[in-house]
Amino acid sequence: MLWTIFLLLNGLLILVLLYSTRTRQKNEPPLDKGWIPWLGHALEFGKDASKFLARMKEKHGDIFTVRVAGRYVTVLLDANSFDAVLNDTILLDFTRNRNQLLKRIFSLQLPSIKPTAERKWMEQHFQGVSLSKLSSCMSSHLQSLLLSDQKGCSPSEWRQDGLFSLCYSLLFRAGYLTLFERRDNATAVYEEFRKFDELLAKLARCSLKRGESKTANLSRERLWDMLSPNWLSGESNSWQQSYHHFLQEEGVDAEMQKRALLLQLWTTQCNAGPAAFWLLGFLLTHPEAMEALESEIRDLTLQDTSLQHPPINPLEAHSTPVFDSILSETLRLTAAVMIGREVVQDKILRMASGQEYHLRRGDRVCLFPFLSPQMDPEIHQEPQTFKYDRFLNDDLTVKDEFYKDGKRLKYHTMPWGAGRNICVGKEFAVTTIKQFVFLLLTHLDLEMCDAESKLPPVNPSRYGFGMLQPDGDLQVRYRLKRMQHEM
Repeated sequence: MLWTIFLLLNGLLILVLLYSTRTRQKNEPPLDKGWIPWLGHALEFGKDASKFLARMKEKHGDIFTVRVAGRYVTVLLDANSFDAVLNDTILLDFTRNRNQLLKRIFSLQLPSIKPTAERKWMEQHFQGVSLSKLSSCMSSHLQSLLLSDQKGCSPSEWRQDGLFSLCYSLLFRAGYLTLFERRDNATAVYEEFRKFDELLAKLARCSLKRGESKTANLSRERLWDMLSPNWLSGESNSWQQSYHHFLQEEGVDAEMQKRALLLQLWTTQCNAGPAAFWLLGFLLTHPEAMEALESEIRDLTLQDTSLQHPPINPLEAHSTPVFDSILSETLRLTAAVMIGREVVQDKILRMASGQEYHLRRGDRVCLFPFLSPQMDPEIHQEPQTFKYDRFLNDDLTVKDEFYKDGKRLKYHTMPWGAGRNICVGKEFAVTTIKQFVFLLLTHLDLEMCDAESKLPPVNPSRYGFGMLQPDGDLQVRYRLKRMQHEM
């Protein structure tokens, strides 16, 4: 027994030494292993990835390799060189890391599903005619929920809430009604989803504290049951039925089909609420931006009221350059995706500058567009500052020319990813966020409870998981506009 323990300890020591003694080879990126054996920079990376990677960029430049929990990750922060990673589907693979995250977060295994087949199915529902139907349905649910939540309130009665809670609740429930067509448990699903989502980053990083693991597992199981087709009682659910049919065709068993619905719920509902919160938060804390947007909205509604009976959706009928710029600036400041790939064969990465770096098989490559290009001061002046007209030219056309080192950038922001794996639901998400903000501004008087309030800071643990979420909330008060009571 003692001899066995001795051998195991020796084996572990050898493994630690092997990981600790990796050295930078010729033509490899700068290597920073950290001072903790095996863990390396895992703790700092998990605590605040943006702050950590900014420190590494300042120390090593636009490309470097760091050790994170036994893995070596090469981080590329030169936006002009991103295509060398995004366009390589042979030597760089994105499915392995994705499958690991699905297992950790959703206890889900979908090894038989081909990414191309999944994307094709998604395109059927989030593009073309299907997109128009979804957007119209989403708009109807948003308006219905917004007005029903105000029932019983007098014209002069103010209600108070946290802006994040208000946005997330309304958008989530409307999205759930649109895709799952369930009216009986939308609020219960939302409340359970928030519990699960709060622990999602820790689930992904295997860093749950004592007691949190039980909470996450119970919440996940409850959501599986709530979303299960057994609860549908024969109701028609076109989107949900289509997804089940797709999973069946791909050979996914019944249990994994059930669990996959939670993945779809999170994928479709996790970003719109936070995005709307930040956009409205920036408007409330930047009066000049609010004034510019309200002026644009007034012009749209006046045009439609005078020409259409009944009025059509002005967001569909007219261009909204100010609105679009505000949304783009919001996403630049708060969308923090990480694009990861696994190196399946040794690869030579050629940078835009002509410099070449050797990437080792088994390592990972990571792009972090939030840091570069979105927060790069050479690309966006005063990148930490919200400027509602950053993406507007003087003639109110879209500004999409940004430069670094004298070269025009292909990617000046990347809130939706890029390349072959760009978010399929981008158009649906943009339409939804704009519809929601438009409805709130045209139906409600909305203001901060304290005029001197500032937006809360971001929750640093959410870097890499889509839209950032606030560490706290912004207290607001709201009431139906008087004209809505007269309608």
